[in-house]
Amino acid sequence: MSNMPLSPESQMEAIDLQMAHLWMVRTFLKHAEETEEDEELQQVARTLYDYMLALGPAVQANDSAAYMKQAKKKFSKLRKACDLFEEIQPEISDHTNFKMAAVSCRLVVNQVEVILGASS
Repeated sequence: MSNMPLSPESQMEAIDLQMAHLWMVRTFLKHAEETEEDEELQQVARTLYDYMLALGPAVQANDSAAYMKQAKKKFSKLRKACDLFEEIQPEISDHTNFKMAAVSCRLVVNQVEVILGASS
């Protein structure tokens, strides 16, 4: 992502692309056996879903102003969920799938943060 300012419409499109990656992380966590046994991991999966759910109506209505408002409002919870996931992941499982899910989650959060800061 460049340092050029983005319109709210472009920001919405860019964040929504990142949500596809976040959806895959959430789906992996939701269906992992380890998640059934760990309340914190369940909370991470719920928070990822809640962030995407909050953005859904605005993207469907093509309302970039509402989308960006929600994306900014809910971002700190998304970041905290990712931080928690990275913290607990080694305790949950050392499997490559969990390691890569944590990396993917971090990449999404970092990209969304950049996009949120790229207002025109």
